[in-house]
Parts: sequence; C-alpha cells; structure tokens
Amino acid sequence: MGFFARLKEGLSKTRKGFIDKVETLFTGRAIDDEFFEELEEILIQADVGVKTTMKLVDDLRDIVDERRIKDTGELRSIFKEEIEKLLGEPSPLEFKEGLNILMVVGVNGVGKTTTIAKIADRLKREGKKILLAAGDTFRAAAIDQLKVWGNRVGVDVIAHSEGADAGAVVFDAIHAAQSRGVDLLIVDTAGRLHTQKNLMEELKKVRRVIDKEANDAYVQVLQVVDATTGQNAINQVKLFNEAVKVDGIVLTKLDGTAKGGIVIAIKDELDIPIKLIGVGEKAEDLQDFNPKDFIAALFAEE
Repeated sequence: MGFFARLKEGLSKTRKGFIDKVETLFTGRAIDDEFFEELEEILIQADVGVKTTMKLVDDLRDIVDERRIKDTGELRSIFKEEIEKLLGEPSPLEFKEGLNILMVVGVNGVGKTTTIAKIADRLKREGKKILLAAGDTFRAAAIDQLKVWGNRVGVDVIAHSEGADAGAVVFDAIHAAQSRGVDLLIVDTAGRLHTQKNLMEELKKVRRVIDKEANDAYVQVLQVVDATTGQNAINQVKLFNEAVKVDGIVLTKLDGTAKGGIVIAIKDELDIPIKLIGVGEKAEDLQDFNPKDFIAALFAEE
C-alpha cells in the first residue's frame, strides 16, 4: 500500500463518523440557519472544538452572504478550502548539518516511545547516525522499552537505572553523541511524576542541560499527542508549551478515532505545526503531515 492509501485507510473511522455526516448535510439542502446549526453540531462532535467551529461557520456564513450562494454543492468545495486554510502549509521535520537534538515530550500512554523508534528507524534508513537517550527515568519499563526498540531498529541507547537523574542521562547522551559524530540524538522524557509541577520542572531542567552542553546543536521539542483524547490533547499541549516551548506536534492513533477534527482544532487553537501523524501500527504509518493530502484522504478523493 502506498502512503496515500495508508492515510486514506487510517482515516476511515473519521470519514464515517465525521465527513459522511458533512457530505449528507451538503446534499440538496437549503442554506439557512438550521443548516449552519447542524454543521456546528457535526463539527463540535468531531472534536473540531467550539472556538474553531464558530470561526469556520461564521466565515462560511459571510461567504454565503457575499457571494449569494444558494447551492450546497458549491458550498462544499468552499468548506474544504476553508479547512485547508486553517491547516496551513506542510511543516515537515527538518534537520541541519551537525548535531540535531529532538526532545520528545508528552504524557504517558500517547505512544511516545514507539514514535521515537519509528522516527529513528526512518532516519536511519535515510543514512543518518542516530542515538537515543532514555530520559524517562521515572519508570523502569520506559527504559527497558526504549532499549528493546533500540535493539530492534539497530540504534544505541544511553541509559542509567530507574530513578536516576534525567539531566545526568541527557548530559552523558549529549557527550556520547558529540564524540561519536551523531547526526540526531532523540531524548525520551518522563510523562508522569508525582505531581504535574514536578514533571514540568524536570523537563525544564533537561532543556537547560541540552542548551548548556550542546549550545551549537539544532534543538527541537516535539510533543506526542494521542488523537483519541480529543480536546484534552489541546490542554496537554498548552501545559507542555508553557514549560518547554513546543516546536512541533506528532498526532498518534488517528486511525483509532472517529473524531479526526482534532487535527483542525490543534492547528487553529495552538498555532504549533503538526509535523507527523500516526495512522496505524507500522513504521510507515507514521507520516509527514500534509494538509492537502489529509483533506483529500478525508473526503475520499484520489
């Protein structure tokens, strides 16, 4: 299966739960207040979020008035264009010459470790030299899991024991990366500590170590978010963004939700680029996020 076919298949639940309702609404209906109210309801149920829904519907109302549109078929293509505008241009992961560091953050259970493995696997195939740092020292299982994935994809993992200082792990990993001439160091981080405040303080400390020990490296903070958590995902990103400034988002488990509207809400409300989306279990199911392809796959186009 090609990339686009995988994307289309991965978005099948959202297509059935969200887009099919939109398509039904846009078929042979009068464009009146009731029409817009129903559209609002569909969008909110699909996790597009109240704020983004209101913006989208208000813009559509204005366009209908300005252009005196009577045909829902014509409005359908405008609706798609408006979503595309909200999603913006593609913003894939970029790397520079020399050492690159990806600090990967997110709450437990979102698929952080498997995402790290998939990114490592992809970039290793592209010829990059990769090193992983087991910075989630809060859970022994997290360290073991990263080591298992490291073995699987053939990438070394720098790790200490459970309960070790995450800053010390990252310190060692940076110096190992520098001495080995590594292209990319991917740092796993804790997703849960005893309190949320402790977690954020630990992440800030890890970031300080990175800035101090690798001040010539190109550093990006990538947050992994589970699409099935809906609006809660937005609150998670806001919290992490306040602590360590998030540069990009990986949205996992899109194939597991019928409410893929969360993609639109995240981009509109947070204005942080979605770099990658996960539409299945396999390594190739983690794809660069391309808004045009995403919309075409949602609306089942070629």
